[in-house]
Amino acid sequence: MGARTPRSLAFWAFDGPGDYDFPWTSCLLQGSDMPPTGLTAIQIRQGHPDFLDLPWHLPLSEWEGKSTRLVQVPRGLSRHEVLFVSYGKTIYALKELPPRLGQREYEALRGLEERELPAVMAVGLVRARTVSEDAAGEETSVLITRFLEGSLPYRTLFMNQGLERYRERLLDAMASLLVRLHLGGFYWGDCSLSNTLFRRDAGELQAYAVDAETSEIHEKLSDGQRQQDLLIMEENVAGGLADLAAVVQLPRALDVYDTGPHIRKRYEQLWEEINKEIPVAKNESYRIHERIRALNDLGFSVGEVDLVAHPGVSDHLRMRTIITDRNYHRHQLHNLTGIVAEERQATLLLNELQELRATLTRELNRSIPLSTAAFRWLEERFHPTIQQLQPVVGTTEVSEVYCQVLEHKWFLSEREKKDVGLQRAIVDYMELRKRQKDLPLSALLLGGPASPLPARPEPAPIRAGDGRQEPTGGGA
Repeated sequence: MGARTPRSLAFWAFDGPGDYDFPWTSCLLQGSDMPPTGLTAIQIRQGHPDFLDLPWHLPLSEWEGKSTRLVQVPRGLSRHEVLFVSYGKTIYALKELPPRLGQREYEALRGLEERELPAVMAVGLVRARTVSEDAAGEETSVLITRFLEGSLPYRTLFMNQGLERYRERLLDAMASLLVRLHLGGFYWGDCSLSNTLFRRDAGELQAYAVDAETSEIHEKLSDGQRQQDLLIMEENVAGGLADLAAVVQLPRALDVYDTGPHIRKRYEQLWEEINKEIPVAKNESYRIHERIRALNDLGFSVGEVDLVAHPGVSDHLRMRTIITDRNYHRHQLHNLTGIVAEERQATLLLNELQELRATLTRELNRSIPLSTAAFRWLEERFHPTIQQLQPVVGTTEVSEVYCQVLEHKWFLSEREKKDVGLQRAIVDYMELRKRQKDLPLSALLLGGPASPLPARPEPAPIRAGDGRQEPTGGGA
């Protein structure tokens, strides 16, 4: 039995539920003779397709061969049916859920987006009555999210050789993700490797929450809620790795039962660092700035600084900082240049921008505003480099590609014991990308084209007026 076409469709714009003020388009089927199968309601955010050409009268498990929009992408495990569809160059993930869970996860993802927390973007929610061989007329919901471009599930990461060098980065990414979510009042309730996507961020890994159907959003999490989330994470990570170990050989460094506790340990270290209170003497105001800078170096933005009397010490105060997010360098780079980048990418790009500023200050023998250096950097380095790279990398992930060029320049300079210059690095990088064009996406995302030299040290951000040279800088 096929889907019947409704007699009329009504479209209107309205604000989303609750406190969300994003524009929406809603389409509800009208008429008293509601069709027994097919689309019954759909809510889609503006700027995305209407998805009306998909076979909503069928469950997702029966869409194969029924739609030309289906595509295959690297995917992890899911307890629900998940498909991917493409509209132009954009890919969307569709997950089938019971209506109540679909609405709950949709609202949770919108809440994460409102708080600027790392998660996939909810695009819309569909309700439909489907017909299959087993049942007819069952109401279901389908959550639509935008596929996170350049991301990979953990199973794909672990099935690539050379993963050992990414173990520490994966643990850091998971710990950082949980810290950011908990700071935002988000109780996950089902943190696991399967519910996380990883994307390369200037040589590191950035983690994103995917599944949020069991989550809760609060003003602030209690210690008990945080500890419960960590306990669930440890159990789920061990279970996920045990399942994977049954089909592939895991690296020795990735122990099934030790990985979860390692993530928890890193989480606790980071949580303690950003939440600790520091005694400050009344004449030591400089320590306030030192504390803010230390948190900024970790990528955290400081919203407030509380100074309260220190019990028993009349001339000392206790300083406590209120963290808002971990996008400090992203915001700074965007404000200066308009470039949208991940946090570590932004850190590396700002380092190069500050290096250029220091160079201009020495050459002109006067202080140069950071905004002026940013303009020069865009016009003389960033835009020309991206334009030169377009034949081999296209126009996507430009920030990551530029960071790869900087990283490649550093490797070449280390190998030749001299600064090879940005142009030499660009040419060599392009040649390597041409030779690697047949490699799978995961290999390019993980390994990049850089030469197999020792791991590069962590970059320390160059501050305004600092004359230090960072080896990632792209001198011509």
